[in-house]
Amino acid sequence: MRIVVLAGGLSTERDVSLVSGRDIYTALLKNGHKVVLLDVFLGTDVKSEDAFDADIDWAGEITSVSGEEPDLDKIRALRSDGGKVFFGPNVISICQASDIVFMALHGDCGENGKIQAAFDLLGIKYTGTGSFSSALAMDKAISKALFKMYGVPTPESVMLRSEDDEYMPEFPCVVKICSGGSSIGVYVVHNENEYRSAVKDAFRYESRVIVEQYIKGREFTCCVIEGQALPIVEIAPKSGFYDYRNKYQAGSTVETCPADVDADTTAKIQAEAVKAYDALGISTYARMDFLMNESGDIFCLEANTLPGMTPTSLIPQEAAAIGKSYEELCEWIIDISLKKQA
Repeated sequence: MRIVVLAGGLSTERDVSLVSGRDIYTALLKNGHKVVLLDVFLGTDVKSEDAFDADIDWAGEITSVSGEEPDLDKIRALRSDGGKVFFGPNVISICQASDIVFMALHGDCGENGKIQAAFDLLGIKYTGTGSFSSALAMDKAISKALFKMYGVPTPESVMLRSEDDEYMPEFPCVVKICSGGSSIGVYVVHNENEYRSAVKDAFRYESRVIVEQYIKGREFTCCVIEGQALPIVEIAPKSGFYDYRNKYQAGSTVETCPADVDADTTAKIQAEAVKAYDALGISTYARMDFLMNESGDIFCLEANTLPGMTPTSLIPQEAAAIGKSYEELCEWIIDISLKKQA
């Protein structure tokens, strides 16, 4: 097949996306496909009729995640047209010439459904869930409301629309942006000064901020593919919480898959993962994140509809636990995505 691996963009998770994209690109080459790796925002000067003549990596120099947020203004300046249109040169035509686009985007337009909606209108097939479920999952306020409606336990929360909002929570609590990813714009705060600073900083990213109940306990994640829950992973950062740096810096976190918990706990988390997947109307695949408090109660934090595929990412670990290699995982995602859009 002719496959475009679409990565990059203007998300704060840009670097993570480029590393995911390069690994997917390499895996699909090994699987025998004609593949191009393309930055959705920067694009290429190569025309669509020439794009699949050779396997090309147009995604730039990023080969690892630094732990620091990318300089998006610098990326915008690379576009000679000023980037008034989100899609870079020849991106749409090359995607239209492919058999499917493998979505390696994270955050912002990649996960909020906008690109999926554009591709639906243009007749471009892509991996992952559709535009509507992507939008629901990306918006934590909406997804948490749906979790409650469908009986998926989730931490209590309040949404702020201004940093001048007079709401004062109990401490400790969690402050997070409404539509972020990779734990960017997430703060665990312990007093009023930390809280006000976190709220101010969070509003730099978005116009809506969530203040959430703090759950002390163990962190888990569970991928659901085509309605099937995979083995769960326990995530234990060596210091702090599972923030951007701990997620992507090798050695920062101990990840155990399958998680060292009893069969009942495993089944409970897997069941809640499938419920969350169904509550948001997700198809193909997604990864749900959980906390378990000291009493053994489970809380679903969010669903990730385009989860990371980097060397330290969690879905490849879960797939390996059921005997699927990284290359087989990529092929599995393509197969079920094509079936969904047949």
